[in-house]
Amino acid sequence: MLEGWGANGIIADQKGHNLHCSAPQIVFGEPSEKLYTAKKTHISLPHIITDNETVAKMALSHLLDHGFRRFAFCGFDDMIWSRQREEYFYKEVTKYGYECHIYKQAKSKLQRLWKNEKPTLVNWLKSLPRPIGVMVCSDDRGQDVIEAAKIVGVQLPDQIAIVGVDNEDILCSLAEPSLSSIALNTEKAGFETAELLAKLMNGQKMNGQKIIIEPTHVITRASTDVLAVEDKHVAEAMRFIRQNAKKKIQVSDVVTAAGISRCSLYKRFFYVRGHSLYEEIIHTRMEQVAQMLLETDMSVFQIAYAMGDDNDKHIARAFRKEFGISPQAYRKRHNCP
Repeated sequence: MLEGWGANGIIADQKGHNLHCSAPQIVFGEPSEKLYTAKKTHISLPHIITDNETVAKMALSHLLDHGFRRFAFCGFDDMIWSRQREEYFYKEVTKYGYECHIYKQAKSKLQRLWKNEKPTLVNWLKSLPRPIGVMVCSDDRGQDVIEAAKIVGVQLPDQIAIVGVDNEDILCSLAEPSLSSIALNTEKAGFETAELLAKLMNGQKMNGQKIIIEPTHVITRASTDVLAVEDKHVAEAMRFIRQNAKKKIQVSDVVTAAGISRCSLYKRFFYVRGHSLYEEIIHTRMEQVAQMLLETDMSVFQIAYAMGDDNDKHIARAFRKEFGISPQAYRKRHNCP
């Protein structure tokens, strides 16, 4: 059928690929064995895939930063990309020594219809310890968990915080509460896909080339806008640091805001967070810098000024220490060419 279209190149999902078509093809989605053999000819198709390991790490880091120490994952069991995100998230959570609760769908397609699955998801949420941070495989799955959580009657995000993937802006903004989500650099991958397809159409062989969709950062919205920290003094310290991330605050400022002695806060903070107050300040400020690099076209000097620092070299050094890369290289890595 595709031969009759006169197509010179094809980009298709796993279900839409056609190995019998002679035109160069790039497949969107994880490779599967049946895609590699057409008749008796071995064909390694190029693929567009998401860096799901980094996605999972980013989700966990976000929830850890908000004080959560209980975790769960909810996805679609019949989707390979969802299963990968689940496996990577579970691996990361257990590596930190925490328990990870995994939602499992019914095997029946009929039971997976939302009207039939909803009670099962509600019961699963009821069974979870709280407060808990939940990673969902995608933003639309996040909508399902939010709806089920409302039926349970728990407070969002105080008792259940949810972080999605894809950063579908309309979907995330219309959710109640609005859904925090991991942004993916799909635009950059789109340019790379077009470039590769052009090369294939000009004679380059298909040999399993991979185009990686990279996660860039977490867009924080109301679904994770909470500090799940039982120690009120530590929580107050963290809240003060976040609210003043664009100011050159000192440890002494945080101690004053927390309302207890420096020595006591040092011990409490390290016990809860696993690092010092100073490290928390730097980490929070550099996360803010990273967000500005990705979401604005401000220069490093302009960002430094916005962060209350008149020396962009200070910011650049701290950023490299935090992320292992310069601000300019970080922006280039995540932005379109």
